[in-house]
Amino acid sequence: MDGRAFFFQGNTLLLPPGAGDSQVSGGFPLDLAGLFSEPDVFNIHGDGGSACVSVAVGQELPQGWRATPVRQVFAMEAHAIGEDTGLLGGLLRALHISNWRRESVFCGSCGAKNGDSPLENSRLCPACGRSEYPRVSPAVIVIVLNDNDEILLAHNKIFPQGLYSLIAGFNEPGESLERTVVREILEEVNVEVGGLRYIKSQPWPLPNSLMIGFSARYVSGSLKPDGGEIEDARWFAKDALPDIPAPGSLSRYLIDLWLAGSL
Repeated sequence: MDGRAFFFQGNTLLLPPGAGDSQVSGGFPLDLAGLFSEPDVFNIHGDGGSACVSVAVGQELPQGWRATPVRQVFAMEAHAIGEDTGLLGGLLRALHISNWRRESVFCGSCGAKNGDSPLENSRLCPACGRSEYPRVSPAVIVIVLNDNDEILLAHNKIFPQGLYSLIAGFNEPGESLERTVVREILEEVNVEVGGLRYIKSQPWPLPNSLMIGFSARYVSGSLKPDGGEIEDARWFAKDALPDIPAPGSLSRYLIDLWLAGSL
């Protein structure tokens, strides 16, 4: 096999012997796929001819190979958030498509086993002809400021103890992104906001999101966590922040903009 490929096992990036975390921008030789048992090898259309190799979870890695969480690579390449080129562009596309393929083995209409389109990143059912494309789930993430130049941070029940982040939530069918921002903040912490402004977006293929970042201003309401998803929510000043997300996430990018006075 010729060419270059990204190697994944679930949401971890697989690196061959001697490769560092920073050496994955162009992938690795595709012929290394022969070291694995029954790998899922497929082309990534529209990405310069690279490929992706998905290895079964639980399969023992060849000697000298190691697994690096993709989140760790995000942190290393924090400067590339929102960019379409470079390490994150190709890596995130490959991981997103790898995750989607594991969930699209069979046709959703007739149940036949899907094949691959030779022309684009899609599944093509050989029985009924149905095409299926990688799923992208848009989600908003919002940095909310009040008149005291404090930001709203919340502790989700799934977070490690002491970690606080921005309010985020998925876009619902028939809903504008602006409406999603207002609804999610009201539902999760009982606060009304206005003055929405788009800042930046970030692909987040864990498993299939597109994070869309906004800023907003506090309008009214007293903080009251919903008690289900959100356990605690508070206003924080720049000199009194709790633990916040690591570099590489859009949440941290927005917070850093605010800290630098350039939001």
